[in-house]
Amino acid sequence: MKTLISCLFIVFFFGTSMVASDPDMLQDICVADLSSAVKMNGFACKAASNITAQDFFFAGLSKPGNITNAVGSLVIPANVERIPGLNTLGISMSRVDYLPGGLNPPHTHPRATEIVFVLEGSIDVGFITTGSVLISKTIHKGEVFVFPKGLVHFQKSNGDKPASALAAFNSQFPGTQSMAMALFGAKPAVPDNVLAQAFQIDAKEVQTIKSKFAPK
Repeated sequence: MKTLISCLFIVFFFGTSMVASDPDMLQDICVADLSSAVKMNGFACKAASNITAQDFFFAGLSKPGNITNAVGSLVIPANVERIPGLNTLGISMSRVDYLPGGLNPPHTHPRATEIVFVLEGSIDVGFITTGSVLISKTIHKGEVFVFPKGLVHFQKSNGDKPASALAAFNSQFPGTQSMAMALFGAKPAVPDNVLAQAFQIDAKEVQTIKSKFAPK
């Protein structure tokens, strides 16, 4: 019986681990029908007769974005919502532009590992393990750094000139959850007493921080 249970555990473990990222495609292409009312894990396929080269094209990463926010960075995603042809292919990209000192705040990608490539400038990067260990480094033009799937990470320009980077993901839609926005900008709001106790601050300080994440 123990041998049988052990075998079942091994089959379950390896069987589930093999589908831990986006599932493999079952046809040549499955261009996302973003207007479909059908809800599934991914997107329904567009009719083959309606597929064009435009479904596999996106020019949005060709130039820097217009940075107007308080953190001094802008992320331009190139995921399945921008490139419908990525549906079922298990990849996507983004471009990140930074003002001098600009920050891409601590966040996670729950569905993907990320690899970032510096186009210009130098960037302080780091991720935090589940054991609360910070793994960090300064990377420069032409260098890469990897952020493991699901771990909190950040990037910050550390020079006196703008910086930019390209990021690649092993998911068509990696998802992004900003730590600060999730905790202090959620709707409905996370209760003040929960945040006050978690961060060891008082409720007034919680309200002050929440006000910075309220819709303008």
